[in-house]
Amino acid sequence: MPSGFVGKNKCVPLQELVSRVADGASLAIGGSFLHRGPFAFVRELIRQGRTGLEIIKQSPGYDIDILCRAGAVRKVRAGIVAMEGNFGLAPWYRRAVERQEVVLEEHACASLTAGLRAAAYGIPFQPCAGLHGSDLPALNGWVSLPDPYSDRAPVYAIPAIEPDYAVLLASEIDRQGNVRIAGTPHWDRIMSRASRSVLVVAEKLVDTQIFQDNPESTVVPYFMVEAFSVVPGGAWPGSCWPSYPIDYPAVESYLAEGDEALAAHLAKAPEAATQEKAR
Repeated sequence: MPSGFVGKNKCVPLQELVSRVADGASLAIGGSFLHRGPFAFVRELIRQGRTGLEIIKQSPGYDIDILCRAGAVRKVRAGIVAMEGNFGLAPWYRRAVERQEVVLEEHACASLTAGLRAAAYGIPFQPCAGLHGSDLPALNGWVSLPDPYSDRAPVYAIPAIEPDYAVLLASEIDRQGNVRIAGTPHWDRIMSRASRSVLVVAEKLVDTQIFQDNPESTVVPYFMVEAFSVVPGGAWPGSCWPSYPIDYPAVESYLAEGDEALAAHLAKAPEAATQEKAR
């Protein structure tokens, strides 16, 4: 980024950030399982009463589960879905699929990544190997293609997947929207390139000079980011390395049955007090 660049301040309150997502939108949600997911954004979708959402993620858990629990989801494209080893499967997600309340396009993590890559590269499909012997190609109508250069096994052509938004959680962001992530970015980078726009929840706002001094650490550049909110603890009850670990008691409390348990969980979230003042 040029040192003299002065751009638009893209920082908005969380409520305004989430209001950009319309009912029926498709969202690629960053992070993995209970780690560095934009969970404050997910909870605000519920508070604002979003419905008909399509959720795209290689390894969702809490995020897809709480959205299904709130009745906000119409379709899921996902690989493995779980609350991780401590808590097993995602119960409300499973019920929603079993009751056919949501449409499931089941993927392997590799096939979902291939679809996102196709969108990022601007091509209609991306070859993907390793699916032979699985029912996934038949279930999803994926076409196999012969190798045009040898007699090796054919590969499957995964159609491009272009979400309306990638919703990510950043460790640090500047006012122009440059994104830095501590540790692994999981699939956040390819999600940002595949989606039509990017919305970010950030743990910390930092000076642009930090990015200029170390530009190779930028995971998503400012010109790809539509807007962001600064929400410390935005991955709660999940972790955001190295700032905080998973809040296991909070996850256990969330899993309790009943509307009152869900309401209590939403009220306990770090962003809840700020959001209540803003309403």
